[in-house]
Amino acid sequence: MARTTRSKASASAAAKSDPKSTTTSDSKSKYTLPAESLNPPKLFILPTKATKDARIVSLLNPRYGKPTRYLVCPETGIYEFTRIAAPKSMPRSWLIEYGDTGKVEEKTSEDRTELGSYITKGADLFVATPVDPIFLILPAFAEQSASTKDGKRMFISSDDHLDSIRDASPHLSEILRWGKVRALLESRMAAICDTAEAGDETMFRFSEDKLLAEVLGKARKMSEQSLPKSMEDKFVAKTLEAPVLGVKREDTTVSVLQTQTQVQSETSTPTSEVLTPKLESADSQSVSSTETTTSSASEASTAATSVVAAESITTTAEVIPTLHASPEVIRLQRLRTAFTFICSCYISPAQAKLLQTKLKEAKPPPVDFSPLDTYLEEISKLRQEAAAARSMADYSRKRVLDDEELAERNEKKRKKDEEDKRKKAGESRGVRDLKKVNTAGMKKMSDFFKKK
Repeated sequence: MARTTRSKASASAAAKSDPKSTTTSDSKSKYTLPAESLNPPKLFILPTKATKDARIVSLLNPRYGKPTRYLVCPETGIYEFTRIAAPKSMPRSWLIEYGDTGKVEEKTSEDRTELGSYITKGADLFVATPVDPIFLILPAFAEQSASTKDGKRMFISSDDHLDSIRDASPHLSEILRWGKVRALLESRMAAICDTAEAGDETMFRFSEDKLLAEVLGKARKMSEQSLPKSMEDKFVAKTLEAPVLGVKREDTTVSVLQTQTQVQSETSTPTSEVLTPKLESADSQSVSSTETTTSSASEASTAATSVVAAESITTTAEVIPTLHASPEVIRLQRLRTAFTFICSCYISPAQAKLLQTKLKEAKPPPVDFSPLDTYLEEISKLRQEAAAARSMADYSRKRVLDDEELAERNEKKRKKDEEDKRKKAGESRGVRDLKKVNTAGMKKMSDFFKKK
C-alpha cells in the first residue's frame, strides 16, 4: 500500500511539474536579439547633385591633423560632414529600416541580407556640406622651413607639396587620379600661392598674404548678413552690450500726490460747511445734513482713489544704456567673429596665430578695426566702474554667473542626478526599507564595542 501511495504521489507530482515546465517554455521569447554591432550604421544626408562616382574618403583634417571622413565627388567637389546630435540631457535614437526603393545601386543579394532594421544608440545625423579645398591642402604648407633657401621659399611642384601629407591622408593618392579633382586642388592652391611656369608644369610657392586675403574674403561674405542666432547673441550682441548705470523714470508719482491732496482739500471744505448748520437745525435737518455729508465724503474718496489708480497705470520706466554701438562697430565685430570662427575650425593653431598677427601688424591694414577697439576699451572701463560701484553699494549681492559657468553647473547637476538614479536603481528593496526606519534613540553599533 505504501508503495502504491508513493507511486500516486510521484505521479501527481510529475503531473504538477509538467504544467510548470510547459509554462516556462512558453514564457520564453520567440525572438532573440542579435549582438551589438561593432560598426553600427550611421545616417547621412548627401547632396542630390552628387554623382554615382562620389566616394567617402579619409583625408587629413586641417585643424586637428587627424584623418577625417569627407565626401569627394569628381563633378561637384569636396564635402565635409557636419554632425548634428541631440543634447545629452534628452537621449534620442534612430529606427532605420531598409526598403527596396530601387535607389540602392551595386548591391547584391548578400549585401541586401546585411541591411535590415536597426536601432541606433544616438540620434546623430551627418549632413554633407561643401568645403573649400584650400583648407584641405593647408597642412602641406605647415612646415615651409625645409623648403627655404637664403630666407626665401622655393617654387616647387604641386606633387612635392602634397607628398608631405600623403602618408597622413590615406586616400589622397586615389582621389588625385581623378583628373577633375587634381585640377580643382591645383586651382585652389594657386589662390594661396605664388606661381611660376617651368615648361609645361606650374610651380607653387606659399604666400601668407594671399591666404590672409582668402580668409578675409570668406569672413566678409559670411558677415554681410546677420550671423547664426547663437553666434550673433554670444559674440556680437553680448560683447557690444554696454552696462546700464542709470534708469530714467516718468514723474507720475508727483502728479498723483498733487491730485490726491487737491481732492482731499476740496472735500474738507464742504464737510465743515455742512456740519455747522447741523448743530442749529432741527432733528430732521440734522439727519438730512448728516446723509449729505457722508455721501459727499464718499464721493470725494472715490474720486481720489480713481485718480490714483488711473495715474499708477501710466507709470513706466526707461532703461538708458551708457553707450550705443554704431552700425560700423557692429559690422566690424561680425567680421572679426567670422574671421576667428574660420581660423578656429579650418586652420591649424600655428597658422591661425600667424594670420592673426599678420592682420594686426600689416601696414596698411587690410581692415581698420580701430573704431571697434576704441569702443571695446570704453565698455571695459564702464564695466569696471559698474562692478566697483556694485561691490561698494551692496556686499551681500550674489555674483552673477556667466553662460559658461551656468552651463557647467547644470552639467555637474545633471551628472550628479544620473549618479544618484544609478545608485538607487542598484539598491535592493530591503536596503530602501531600512533607510525609512526611525533610528532616533537607538545606539550605534560602535557603542557595543567600546571598553567599559
